[in-house]
Amino acid sequence: MVSIFDQGTPPPCPSPFNMARHVLAAGARTPGKPALVIAGPDGARRCYGHGDLERMVRGIASGLLRQGLAPGDRVLMRLGNSLEFPLTFLAAIAAGLVPVPTSAMLTAPECSRIAAEIRPALIVADAGVALPDAPGVPVVAAGELAQWRDLPPADYVMGDPERLGYIIYTSGTSGQPRAVCHAHRAIWARRMMWDGWYGLTSEDVLLHAGAFNWTYTLGTGLMDPWSRGATAVIPEAGTRSADLPALLAREDVTIFAAAPGVYRQILKHGNRFHLPRLRHGLSAGEKLPDPVRAAWNAATGTAIYEAYGMSECSTFVSGAPGHPAPAGASGYPQPGRRVAVLGEDGQPVPHGTPGILGVSNRDPGLMLGYWDAEGETRARFAGEWFLTGDTVSMDADGAIHYLGRSDDMMNAGGFRVSPLEVERVLNAHPDVLECAAAEVMVKADTTVIAAFYVSEAEIPEAALSAFAESRLARYKSPRLYRRVPALPKGANNKILRRKLREDFEATHGKA
Repeated sequence: MVSIFDQGTPPPCPSPFNMARHVLAAGARTPGKPALVIAGPDGARRCYGHGDLERMVRGIASGLLRQGLAPGDRVLMRLGNSLEFPLTFLAAIAAGLVPVPTSAMLTAPECSRIAAEIRPALIVADAGVALPDAPGVPVVAAGELAQWRDLPPADYVMGDPERLGYIIYTSGTSGQPRAVCHAHRAIWARRMMWDGWYGLTSEDVLLHAGAFNWTYTLGTGLMDPWSRGATAVIPEAGTRSADLPALLAREDVTIFAAAPGVYRQILKHGNRFHLPRLRHGLSAGEKLPDPVRAAWNAATGTAIYEAYGMSECSTFVSGAPGHPAPAGASGYPQPGRRVAVLGEDGQPVPHGTPGILGVSNRDPGLMLGYWDAEGETRARFAGEWFLTGDTVSMDADGAIHYLGRSDDMMNAGGFRVSPLEVERVLNAHPDVLECAAAEVMVKADTTVIAAFYVSEAEIPEAALSAFAESRLARYKSPRLYRRVPALPKGANNKILRRKLREDFEATHGKA
């Protein structure tokens, strides 16, 4: 049997449609119910009801339209970790505009390149956040956005669900930012995650540990619970990982979402947490190490359900409370998804065989394409399939095992080695806080597997080598180790192994 898994066809997106209206519609039925709680470790909290949320979004939409913007105009968002970030994102969509959220950490040259590419009609910005060199483009300060919350509400601009709704930037492993264009229908596709990953109901309280201005937080932490009529909780800016268990308990959180590194940091501060309302955790952004998963379960009595996705299609493979992933797997294609594992010829490979993960071009969550890059968009498709660039294998029952980016896979004496397998072993070392493996060139025509690790102090290479070789076949074990202050990561928190490789080779040269 070949590696194709079809989970059926989701219901079609309604038409006419507006993404922001869909996000806010469920909460409109219970306007006084908490939609968002911003909670601080000192007991401070700000609470906004679903009615407050819709009022603020539609007020800001009115303010945007008063700037003379036309449907389809791009709004470049240079906002920090504040409530204005999600409110402005939804407000622009409500008004028929196209928000382009960007990381506040981008430098002026980086955001200038983005502005030159997407040609915004307006920039909204927080004080202290770098602005692009974009002559003639007006800039609205975050303080003015806050004043627009109480303006008379704008009407939702309805239209074809296939039309452009928003643009997000993904760094990819190449480090070259790509402008990913999504249709309004993308939010409709996220309904497949409610049962396929979250186990989300309208009664849930979901706390996401990330900042407002992270796309993982925006989708999983805010838009999805709001679309369900549930309550979202976001930690106050500056909240430490050590403070999160107390927040989870105080806010009666039922679902906790975070990146693997946050779980790891929490566990450094204790091995027992009393969280009586917590049903389970969610993890995405990078592979969750098995030791972290096991330690969290021992500390809380709850499971972590992992999801695999990408900016071009959000998450579409996951474990879920009703369908847990088997050991070592990322999960199953969510209900309504159709995926395949493809060989170099673009055809599905047999079960258990590594190949490139493809998602059907009929998936309603799939991007429209890359902005002004038709050739690059076409290159990502092979017949029916959008090529993710990730190497996986599929079990006979559809379980997906993530093996790494296709360009991250390492070669050792003719054997293909997944960096995740090496990292899983070294992350279990008691003194290693985080690590990444990459194939690096040490001299002309000679490459070896290298391990780059973060630790509080230098670890003797002999000790690391012995630790790895006692747990890995020799050909899989790193031949060199380098301690680094931090691992390079993209905006979606994925490790940039290519950056590690390039930096090493630039520093050490190749004879």
